[in-house]
Amino acid sequence: MKVLVLGVGAQGTTVAMRLDEEPKVTEIICADYDEKAVDNLVKTLKKARGAKVDGSKTEDIIRVGQGVDLVVNALPVDFSKQALDAALALKAHYQDFAAGVGIVEETDEDTSKTGWVRGIKFMYQDYGRRFAEIGRTAVIGTGAAPGLICVVSRRAVRELDSCETINMLVYEGGEAKRFQPFWWSPEVALGDMSESGIAYINGELVETEAFGLPERRSWPEMGGKEVVMVEHAHDEPVYMGLNADKFFKGAKNIYFKYGGVGVNFARPLYRAGLLSHEEVEIDGQMIVPFDVILHHLPPAPKYKEEIKEILDEGLVSEEGAFVVECYGLKNGKKVMVDAHLGAPGIIESFERSGLTAEMYQTGQCGFLFTKMFIEDKYTQKGLISTDMLDDAQVDYYLAQAAKLDITLDIEIKDDK
Repeated sequence: MKVLVLGVGAQGTTVAMRLDEEPKVTEIICADYDEKAVDNLVKTLKKARGAKVDGSKTEDIIRVGQGVDLVVNALPVDFSKQALDAALALKAHYQDFAAGVGIVEETDEDTSKTGWVRGIKFMYQDYGRRFAEIGRTAVIGTGAAPGLICVVSRRAVRELDSCETINMLVYEGGEAKRFQPFWWSPEVALGDMSESGIAYINGELVETEAFGLPERRSWPEMGGKEVVMVEHAHDEPVYMGLNADKFFKGAKNIYFKYGGVGVNFARPLYRAGLLSHEEVEIDGQMIVPFDVILHHLPPAPKYKEEIKEILDEGLVSEEGAFVVECYGLKNGKKVMVDAHLGAPGIIESFERSGLTAEMYQTGQCGFLFTKMFIEDKYTQKGLISTDMLDDAQVDYYLAQAAKLDITLDIEIKDDK
């Protein structure tokens, strides 16, 4: 199999590194606009070659992707349409870590949550049809969240006869002594936090206020410490809300909530208006508050030497939780399926692979969806999101994740 990896940031780099270990992979094309980043990655791999690509131009992606069997898109979501169209032209399978906004048509200026939902519907329908016509599979939402958390939700809901509510809860409390509020793309992280979220409430997709609908939790993996989880702009409620009847046993309420160091950093900025994307005049100068904040944020550490330097300085905390709660009926009784994921932390992830915990979990989990292409595990043709895997695919994925010590513990409790 010949694979094109678009984008060599944290996620693309991790996927390329794992692809290099796969016997069935013959060549990896690592492509990015940043030639230095490409060169730094390619020189560490055996099967890779580099290419400079302009992700905003479909024809440029086609040019570098000649002869590939799979396109793995790890570029920002703004380039989803170009990558999808290129994969179709190349007659290749396709994998994306997220789903683009405003993908309905090139001139669509609706980037609201309504536009986001319409875009995902359009991907299911239009791109689904087009990939099916060439006998190929496209899979979107293939990181940890979305991705792994969708698989965990599919596995958890299997324990119910009918489902009422699904809560997806991710808490990232790893904090370095240096100023490092985000361990992944600060532009994407802060961008998500500057926007309203979306939830599936009473059978409808509903826009929610950023940092809204707070809920408190206390989990054993965090020593019983109580934390606050809030609404966060994420794909999962859209995918799973649109697929609730078919894949989630009629769930009426689906939420994604986030908490941790990044949330604690961003929430006061949001309340002060400093995450606004609108220009304001200050002392005769027009500025965009979001751009000013972003300018002062350190990039996510990607290379081994950078990560080691941060860890050598020390950590303030290393805690986290990755939980799915499914409420519904089992044998006529109200229950809650409590699914907790265990994974290597910041220090262990680095000791294992030279990666941050974010890169390890998101990148490695992303690669497992790639591995399913390599091992021909996708029976679906067309375009699917990761919440649409069948039971056999869910079980295969979780078994592969367990080999990386990414493990799932499920307990069924009375819903009192």
